[in-house]
Amino acid sequence: MATSTLNGRRIIVGVSGSIAAYKAVLLVRLLVKAGAEVRVIMTPSATEFVSTLTFSTLSKQEVLTSVISEEGWNNHVELGLWADAYVFAPATANTLAKLANGICDTVLAAVYLSARCPVMFAPAMDVDMWLHPSTQANIQRLEGYGNDIIPVGEGELASGLSGAGRLAEPETIVEAITTKLAAIDAEDGKILAGERVLLTAGPTHEPLDPVRFIGNHSSGKMGVALAAALLQKGAHVELVLGPASAKPAEHSNLTVTHVRTAWEMHDACVALWPSMDAGIMTAAVADYRPETAADKKIKKDGDALSLTLVKNPDIAATLGKVKKSNQRLIGFALETNDGKMYALGKMKRKNFDAIVLNLHTPEATAFGGDTNQVTILKADGEELAFERMSKVKVAQEVVGVLIGLR
Repeated sequence: MATSTLNGRRIIVGVSGSIAAYKAVLLVRLLVKAGAEVRVIMTPSATEFVSTLTFSTLSKQEVLTSVISEEGWNNHVELGLWADAYVFAPATANTLAKLANGICDTVLAAVYLSARCPVMFAPAMDVDMWLHPSTQANIQRLEGYGNDIIPVGEGELASGLSGAGRLAEPETIVEAITTKLAAIDAEDGKILAGERVLLTAGPTHEPLDPVRFIGNHSSGKMGVALAAALLQKGAHVELVLGPASAKPAEHSNLTVTHVRTAWEMHDACVALWPSMDAGIMTAAVADYRPETAADKKIKKDGDALSLTLVKNPDIAATLGKVKKSNQRLIGFALETNDGKMYALGKMKRKNFDAIVLNLHTPEATAFGGDTNQVTILKADGEELAFERMSKVKVAQEVVGVLIGLR
């Protein structure tokens, strides 16, 4: 159960200064083995017990110990948005007290206050500290904020005393994380139940003659990932798919309409849109098409060939113009320069509720690959910037924005 639930999940492990920090090493190892992507954050005092090198070696990620490092400012807000779960192990009495009262003097606390994911605390301290009324009051306050407390163990403690206060075993913590995420998954599968979402994906091919066309390098991978993310949330997806290399898996809640040209995609979307609750326009639609397409193969004749191109319909703008108050519409923008300016203009002009901006550069392209780096701009002014990540993760973020627009 743990392996399938944790595979691909993004987990932050927060380590505070305790002799029990050595158990966090095994915890990270178990999470990585289960397929999770793990980022470790440590308080400065935690590094006195376990080195950052140990955790960076296991996680294959930089370990953060401060908001400011030699590399520059560490974006705690971005990290808080990145995670699927944040677990404090060990969580000392000092850390519990600070977070219960919103004291933000470590990177652990900064990320905690920015996190939108489930947060879990695995306390570790001596028995008298654990049983002290102030600690118990802090535990109750943290639970009141919606955080989960992983029960402490009992037994011999570092002080030589015996009683409650031992850090839960790493296997127990992994099981607690798994159970929490599995419960969220089960609930998430109902979030969009009953909703119908129109999704466009892939390129369009505009014919020059029976064997040639004008097109682009879109693979359709982003759209296919979005279809999977929407289905995972319980939506019924109407996918209008251009001639893409990526193909979606069959699903009872997925209907695929195959099209070739921009006009075919336009007609399919216009027919479907009135019965939709939302739309995500990720297709790379050709802006122009040949004014006429030859009915026979164009033969090579002379040193030049002149073509007259005419504008294709703007599918997203067409839908935005007739969008009802109860419908939500998200667009995509692929830009090579001045991305934010152009994306904001498109969002306003096409009546989007949000737009996903990709910047196409020689170093990073959204076409064909399995990863992408996006910024999501919302009509209310909110801006969400992400590091490069898989298109599967991008899809999850976009669907999360769609859910928040309801």
